[in-house]
Amino acid sequence: MPSIELSTGVRLFYAEEGAGRPVVFLHGWAMSGRVWHFQAPLADDCRLVCPDLRGHGQSDVAGSYTVEDFAADLVALFRQLDLQNAVLVGWSMGVQVALQAFSELRERVAALVLVGGTPRFTTADDFPHGKEPVEVKGMGVRLRRDHRKTMGEFFRGMFVEGEMDSRQYQRIVHEIVLSSHSPTLESALNSLSILSTVDLRDRLPQVDRPVLLIHGAGDNVVPASASAYMAKRLPDATLKVMEGCGHAPFMTRPDEFNRLVRDFMAHL
Repeated sequence: MPSIELSTGVRLFYAEEGAGRPVVFLHGWAMSGRVWHFQAPLADDCRLVCPDLRGHGQSDVAGSYTVEDFAADLVALFRQLDLQNAVLVGWSMGVQVALQAFSELRERVAALVLVGGTPRFTTADDFPHGKEPVEVKGMGVRLRRDHRKTMGEFFRGMFVEGEMDSRQYQRIVHEIVLSSHSPTLESALNSLSILSTVDLRDRLPQVDRPVLLIHGAGDNVVPASASAYMAKRLPDATLKVMEGCGHAPFMTRPDEFNRLVRDFMAHL
């Protein structure tokens, strides 16, 4: 698995496949680039780059885990690989990393795809499209109490009843979860602070590139209304809601998801 070395000495690993327009995929909290396993068919038409964010997957553990850190790592990846005219795909926490990095990557990015995302994970008086702050704090408490059990519950909670059969679920577990490295407890806890503190709503009007928003209608991690909120504030946005899906439609309905991405890219 190739890697780059950051100025801090942290080594960032990434998977790469295909040729053509770069499509950079950002995973979510406590996951890895392996979550995009079922997007491999897109490599027929483009160059897929799937990094493991710092402290996740095979990438090095780091001393700091802020959204600014993750964004700076992404900018370094773009520069060292000399990625141009790219499509940046973010999922969940990866959406916030993409929004944070956009201003520095603007000249290298042609479009964005934001999946199951939000500019702010927790609710506020003027933002009802998230989790109550106490829920995020509770996640931290449960992680400290039983790391493995809490991560398992979080993963299962990404899907909704009837979204897939047991055979498909076992395939996802085998090909994505068991084939990747789980973050350490410290990395998971430190990254969790992004979900409880970051608010990127003021950055939405600055994203002057076409954006495809994809959200599962039954998402229990980030409500679909968060993508609807972003769609109204991004200058050039298209929203696609996938019925019967939860937080990870690219895992459970990869053919439909890949088709949406292909159609979007075809019109760039």
